Amino acid sequence: MPHRTAAARPPSGTPETPIEVPADVLAHLLLPSPEDAAEGQLRGADCVWCETGPLNVEAAVDLGERKTPTGETWFPRACLRCAAAWAHRGLFEHVPMCAQCADESSVCEIGRVLYRLALESRRP
Repeated sequence: MPHRTAAARPPSGTPETPIEVPADVLAHLLLPSPEDAAEGQLRGADCVWCETGPLNVEAAVDLGERKTPTGETWFPRACLRCAAAWAHRGLFEHVPMCAQCADESSVCEIGRVLYRLALESRRP
């Protein structure tokens, strides 16, 4: 029986929809500072955490267009392994403090997205 917060996985060979990472979820992923990022990380070509690259569409989680403190635009992306690891950490911090997760976990968008990201490392 599937976990109540997890969406059913499509059959093998069926393309999955990419995970959309809302801005509220990014706060729980603890993105590194853009000032410390290499050029490839700023462009989204390499993982924002481990610098693995180049990333392709199937092996990356798009973390959206972001602004640096100086107003410049950067495009952080992550490899599936890092996105899953940071989402797992984010879940451990978020869930105990979230009233929605305590009452009905399927209602909390942050918890749902973090959970789905954490499962991505299991994707074949």
